Order: sequence, then structure tokens, then C-alpha cells
Amino acid sequence: MLQEMLSALTGAGAYRGQMFINGHWTDGSSRDVYEVENPATGRIIGTIPQGGADDAAAAVDAAQSAQPAWAALPPFERAKLLVALADAVKEHAGVLARIVVAEQGKPLNQAMGEVGATETFLRYAAESARRIEGDIVPSDSVNEEVWIRRVPHGVVVGLTAWNFPAALAARKLGPALVAGNTFVLKAHEFTPFSGIALVQLADHIGFPPGVFNVVTGAGRTVGEALVTSPASDLITMTGSTRAGREIYRSSADRIKVLRLELGGKAPFIVMDDADIDAAVESAVVARFSNCGQICTCNERMYLHDAIAGEFLDKFLARTSSLRVGDPLSNPDIGPKISGPEVDKIEAIVEDTLAAGAEVLLRGGRLRDGAYAKGHWYSPTVLKVRDNTAPAMQKEIFGPVVPAMTVSSFEEALALANDSEYGLSAYVYSQNFRRLMQAARDLQFGEIYVNRTSGELVQGFHNGWGQSGLGGEDGKYGLDGYFRKKTMYVNWS
Repeated sequence: MLQEMLSALTGAGAYRGQMFINGHWTDGSSRDVYEVENPATGRIIGTIPQGGADDAAAAVDAAQSAQPAWAALPPFERAKLLVALADAVKEHAGVLARIVVAEQGKPLNQAMGEVGATETFLRYAAESARRIEGDIVPSDSVNEEVWIRRVPHGVVVGLTAWNFPAALAARKLGPALVAGNTFVLKAHEFTPFSGIALVQLADHIGFPPGVFNVVTGAGRTVGEALVTSPASDLITMTGSTRAGREIYRSSADRIKVLRLELGGKAPFIVMDDADIDAAVESAVVARFSNCGQICTCNERMYLHDAIAGEFLDKFLARTSSLRVGDPLSNPDIGPKISGPEVDKIEAIVEDTLAAGAEVLLRGGRLRDGAYAKGHWYSPTVLKVRDNTAPAMQKEIFGPVVPAMTVSSFEEALALANDSEYGLSAYVYSQNFRRLMQAARDLQFGEIYVNRTSGELVQGFHNGWGQSGLGGEDGKYGLDGYFRKKTMYVNWS
């Protein structure tokens, strides 16, 4: 099953993907297909159907028909299937990781980490089955109580980004299903095969038809149809701020419930009392993992002028040692996802240099030798003097990082907050007063203090401002997959 997919994706031919609707594999209503390439080689590794409005309607209708029976099951029974799916992910981890590598390009060891997160998201959701609680509130009337129940929304549509195709699908699927919703996944057209693999496993386990559906194609066609469908009740999306704005507009007429995890521009603040070696290692990992294609990445560094020289010397040495190469050889950095993404990075760097930035480490687009095919960009470090520089304001989403010196913690906080984004931030300091000040003043939904990136499943991953609304993970993330029903129960 999955091994056949992997063999096709990595062999001389191409894998022919299909949509999965109401328990059946289908090419959909159109004969048009989208070609999926391996970003490390540029080779077309497979095709998927270019879904449209008819396919979106079929998937949402199937989910809507299956939802009452699914919600009627005790949560623990729903959880059993999620546990079985988590077990299957663990059993097939090696194959799933290589599928991620083939379509997304991240190094194999990082892909194994993503598959491990996929399993964890599913298990945590299953464990939440016995933590679905309501409230009984005293009434103002005699012989009366107020019951507040958590109930499912109905049909959840999940739209996932290409940077973590397996983990993001599981992050949304698990809590949606354990809450009693049914699910339609629109896998990103760059990386559809991880989602298709996940539903293959679910089908093999015996998920009821219509509970978990997968459609493929472009966001402006099948995605738009899913968002605007009268039968979809909650839209959960991870992706760009631009795409989030489009979904916001499209869902307005029907006042859909939205959960949008969008772009980020994480500041990385290092103060004069920080553990410099730890901060350097954290800054490297938080910038260059997954080729910098993580919404919580270190996107801009604010360094106290007392330690900026030492920090940058060590940061440049560590960054210069990073290896860019074939994802299957476990390099530090693999390819970018696409040519246009590399073009975007080049434009930001050029505009920042034109604004007066200094090059501390010159990387750039790689085109020769082993890098003649695919989409490659080597680490680049810039020093800027003005927080308005393009690299300090635009989301780079690649292996480029600007640095700026500051003279005080207050200046660092003010510059960090000078952004339309509000997802993640980093602070390195041993001063407890500063840490409490950061907790109060930093306008971000997620702050890493004296540690590198990587949120935990029991936390709450949420953005402020242009970084989105809603959130994922933990009890607060699970709560978003419920709506509330209040009953005034009088027994007089």
C-alpha cells in the first residue's frame, strides 16, 4: 500500500494519486491533473486530480451524512480508531518519512521527526476523549439548573500548508474527530501524498465512510468551494496570511467558524546576560531547520550591543558549518519547496541590501553541480541598521536571517513588536525581571524563553494580529473543535 506509493514516487515513473470521498477512491469530476515535483531534483514524481466544486460538494456531503452517527459514538470509541491510526503511523514511520522527503524535501531525520509528531498529535487527541467536559451552573430560579454542553460543529474542513504535510493534517484531524466532527482534508497541491497516505491508513483500519475524506487540487478552486459550501461548519487552515485573508472574505457571507494559523516573523532577542553558546545554537536551529520553512522560525535577531560581536562570531561560524544537500543524506538543510519561493527570498535580500544592509555571510541561490536541478539556497546572514528594512518586516521563510544591535531590553521589545505578525518570539536572558517584562509586553501568542523552537502538544499554538486567530494543541486547541449548547433545565 504505502510502499507501492513510495516506490512510484522515488522510481522512474510517477504516482497517480486520487481523492478519497465517502470511503472510495476517485479521480473526481475533471480529467485535469496537477503535477507534483520533488523539490530536490525537479522531477515530476506524481499527479493528483485537479478537484473542483463538484468534488468539494461530494466530500462535504459525505462528511455531513456520516457525522450524526459518528457523533453518536461514545468519545472513547472514536478515540480507539485514532489510537489505531497512530499505531499505523508508527508502524509505517520509515515509509511515511520518505514520502515526506520525496514531496517536501526536508532532510530524512527531520522528516522522521515530523512523522513522530504526526503520531503524537493523534495519540494526544485520543487521550482527550475522557477530558470532554461541560458545566452545570446554578440558576436564579427555583428547581432549575443551567447545563452547558460541548458539542461538535459538524463538518470540519482542514486546509494544510506544504511545510509539514503529515503533521499538520494530524494536528487538525485528531481533535476534530475525537470531538465528534467529520473531516474533509484539502491537502496542499505541492505536498498531497502525505495526506493521501494518512487516509490510506485510516481506510485500512476501518474508519467509517465519510468520516475522513481527502480532496486535491488548487486552493482557488476546490479550496474555495470547500470554504463556501453551505454544509461545511468549521474551517481550520494553516498557511500564508494572504490565503488566510482570502478565506476570511470567502467565509463571511455564511459567517463560518474559522481557525487560521498564518504567517510569522519571530524576533530572536539576546541580552547581555544570556548564555551565548546556548543562544547561538538555538538561533541556528530555529532559523535553518526545514530550510527555514517554519512559521515559528527565527526570522530576525535583536542582539544587545555588549554581546553582539561575540554572538555573531559564533553564529557565523556555526552557520558556515551547515551542510546543504540531498535530503536522504541527512544534511542540515535541504531544498526550498519551489522556484518561486527562491525568487521571493532573492528579492527580499536584494531589497534589503539596497536599503543599506551589510552581508555577514554570503550565501544565495545554488545552480551548479549537485544543485543544477531542484531549488536550492544556502544560508545568508545580513546586518541591518533599521527595523524598516525589508528583511526585518517581510516573512522570509527561508535560510536568510537579518541581525540588528540594540542598547536595551526595552528597545528590543519595541522593535520586536514593530511588526504586523504576532505568532512566536524568542528571548534569551537570565534576568527574571526581563523575562516577566517580556511576558507582559511582547505581543505574540507564543514565546520561547531560553530554549529553541518546537511547541508541545499540550501547549497552545496561536497567533495574534496578522498571524491568525484560533489556535491548535492542548485543551484550548481541542475546545475550538466544539461549540457550546446551553440548556435551562427546570423540574418544578
